[in-house]
Amino acid sequence: MKIRSITYFLNPKYPLDENALRKAGEFLAQAKLAYEAAGYEVQTTRLATIPFPKLLNGNVDQTPLLAQKLSRMLNQIGVAYAALGPALIEFPESYAVIPEAISASENIFFGGVMADKKNGISLQAIQACAKIIHEASTITADGFANLRFAALANVKAGAPFFPAAYWDQDQPAFAIAVESADLAVDAFSGQQTMDDGRRALISEITKHGQAIARVAQSLTTNPQSPIFGGIDFSLAPFPGDAHSLGRAVENMGVSKIGLHGSLAAAAILTEAVDRADFPHTGFSGFMQPVLEDSVLAQRAAEGTLTIKDALLYSAVCGTGLDTVPLAGDTTAEQMAPLLLDVSALAMRLDKPLTARLMPVPGKRAGDATEFDFGFFANSRVMALDSAPLNMPLGGSESFSLKEKRSNG
Repeated sequence: MKIRSITYFLNPKYPLDENALRKAGEFLAQAKLAYEAAGYEVQTTRLATIPFPKLLNGNVDQTPLLAQKLSRMLNQIGVAYAALGPALIEFPESYAVIPEAISASENIFFGGVMADKKNGISLQAIQACAKIIHEASTITADGFANLRFAALANVKAGAPFFPAAYWDQDQPAFAIAVESADLAVDAFSGQQTMDDGRRALISEITKHGQAIARVAQSLTTNPQSPIFGGIDFSLAPFPGDAHSLGRAVENMGVSKIGLHGSLAAAAILTEAVDRADFPHTGFSGFMQPVLEDSVLAQRAAEGTLTIKDALLYSAVCGTGLDTVPLAGDTTAEQMAPLLLDVSALAMRLDKPLTARLMPVPGKRAGDATEFDFGFFANSRVMALDSAPLNMPLGGSESFSLKEKRSNG
């Protein structure tokens, strides 16, 4: 198990408060050393800000320049990545600037809100997010720029995984994102009963979660320290079967993830994270990034795991659709219905979900992907069974969905 990221949340003001950013860099360097001393590899340190439309007081045309300036500051303070938060439904003009802002730097991430408690589900915002994905897919020849954008539904501030991360307060905070799919692989390896595997997984998550929290507490003894927001113990994978959540599902008794039984496995794994005793934040569930998981990538290439399967598992898991390779000629109008489905699941079930879709220029469904990226396992372009929406779902209104009422 590794720490994927120590994420520092702040309002950096605009013009950027360089002193606040340097303090963030100093804290992250200190935190990285503390976690390494405790035996954890720390892959990255990151910053996440308040949503850029608010940071810029609505002057969103300055977003590309802001991205450039923040990127330069990251190099100076020794931080790998930053997220400038999501475009907001209240600032409809904020969506259109994101592709240019992504082009302006190589290490700045963005989101786009499709649905939240205040505004409900915004068909206009969903369409805007689909347009961002479509435009961003042409920034580079391989469509890789969409790694830095996700459409968000019902995602609260303080989640440390990118691109969903953003903040909503002036007081700084930090949270931990882990890479822990290997714990699930090991917990269910060779088990004869589900209960034995689940107990083993809960025990390991609790052990590491509490150890990570103890280090965090040691970093917050100074009144000027950022507050500790918790740990997102989503079972994030890394390419390689020993770190594959798909392998964990198959260790649970499903012949291939994508076949029936996979949803039950996803529910069991997510619930194990819920049961574990540690300070929770963010998604804290079953993470299914197709291109970041060797077994998911393989099953998608075989056609066993489909986009509809991943959407189905989103009903019981923690994150939604992630790094899904699509045909390069997929239109925004074809992606919008899928984003609408993600939004409806998130609001009806009152859970955070995201969609990070990656149309690949020049590729069709079934073609092999050819990304050269250490966190990716190549697969094949997945088929999207979608057509543009007609009225009234094809309109631009917003509507609410009440969360499912419990009868218990």
